[in-house]
Amino acid sequence: MTSLQNWKPVPFPPAKVLEGRYCRLEPLDVGRHLDDIWAATTGHDQIWDWLPAAPPKSKDEYRALLESMVAKAGIVPLAVIDKADGKAKGHLWIMEIRPEQGVFEVGWITYSPALQRTRVATEAIYLVGDYGFSLGYRRYEWKCNNLNEPSKRAALRFGFQYEGLFRQHMVVKGANRDTAWFSIIDSEWPARARAFQAWLAPDNFDAQGQQKASLTDLAKVQS
Repeated sequence: MTSLQNWKPVPFPPAKVLEGRYCRLEPLDVGRHLDDIWAATTGHDQIWDWLPAAPPKSKDEYRALLESMVAKAGIVPLAVIDKADGKAKGHLWIMEIRPEQGVFEVGWITYSPALQRTRVATEAIYLVGDYGFSLGYRRYEWKCNNLNEPSKRAALRFGFQYEGLFRQHMVVKGANRDTAWFSIIDSEWPARARAFQAWLAPDNFDAQGQQKASLTDLAKVQS
């Protein structure tokens, strides 16, 4: 194991644009992003099933929610921009940021149906990881309700390693939440990053936009 005798806290991640091939993550700006996000998410209440908030009933409610995110200390909220049309179609947080320990998490992932199961959705997770590790962070976390099977499958697909279950970890919407924990550590990231890059490459998709090789299979090649 690498000695940490000279370890020093890393910087808190400055809010900045993270540019990808298919998406762009922008620091959340309510005035600029609300209309597009509201248009992409309204009528799709299932998006909120596993989030610690109820579906906004109006654009004004959504505005208040996004404003609370922007005002919240200790997180970096980002809008997910689909570069195909330049519209914001979701948002996420860099959160649980502990510079003194070199730990960060991607969470509060709020993807409209237009983002789900797309290259944009995958690239956003890659961009957050690549940003954190580029700053010297040591550990990239993913946590979710243990009942949220799609989120657990996504974590494994993205290359996060399952670490265990925190029982009765939280009370969310009046119900118990047992939390499943996953992580990628810095020594694993180069191989994970190569797998992401190979999967996101245009030549990994056929004329109909279907993948030729899965991210899981590419990760096995890169390990």
